[in-house]
Amino acid sequence: MSFIEIENLGKTFCSDADTVVALGQIDLKIEDGSFLGVMGPSGSGKSTFLSIMGGLCHPSEGKILVEEIDLYRLSSEKRADFRREYLGFVFQSFNLIPYLTAQENVMLPLAVKKIPVKQKKALANQVLERVGLSHRLTHLPNQLSGGEQERVAIARALVNSPPLILADEPTGSLDTATSQEIMGLFQELNEEGQTIIMVTHNDENRPYFDRTVILRDGNIAEDSNRRPKVVAQAG
Repeated sequence: MSFIEIENLGKTFCSDADTVVALGQIDLKIEDGSFLGVMGPSGSGKSTFLSIMGGLCHPSEGKILVEEIDLYRLSSEKRADFRREYLGFVFQSFNLIPYLTAQENVMLPLAVKKIPVKQKKALANQVLERVGLSHRLTHLPNQLSGGEQERVAIARALVNSPPLILADEPTGSLDTATSQEIMGLFQELNEEGQTIIMVTHNDENRPYFDRTVILRDGNIAEDSNRRPKVVAQAG
């Protein structure tokens, strides 16, 4: 069985005035260690797909199995536990707490873990070093560049050692050179065995993926398994 199996996944948004089919009967299998890029024009269903993958938006039909766990058969409480244990989220807007240091922001996912604060700090320091920010532990977000803030967000996603990273337009607000550095870092993480699903509109990111799914009108229009060689540019 694949690491992730998506079967007949659909999502429809209904209102008094209109019905919008955001996703229509998607079937997809994702292997452990994949770097999957989900692309498509605005309104194609990319964000809805990622929200459903993250346990944040209940599908109208179909199911998602992660290591044979049926995500939407879990209770709300169990699904929240699943998100904490299985998923790391990286967002375009970074979502860093402005009055917390880089180290403190990375420690946030560890808040519910019953381990000593000293150990939490050590774990945060370890992943910050992994993303090249061991010299920025005590800096606040407004003291960091956009690329550094994105690295803090990636470190925060990694600190729980989740099996799956979900990234939503992580380079959308970065310049080209910084975007390449961040994509190089994601590629390095993937080559070390991390499974990543990334939503992006930027076609320049496509060469970093080992598989690309193109969505149009909520359906899979293309599914390509090739990744041209890219030299990682992360430091």
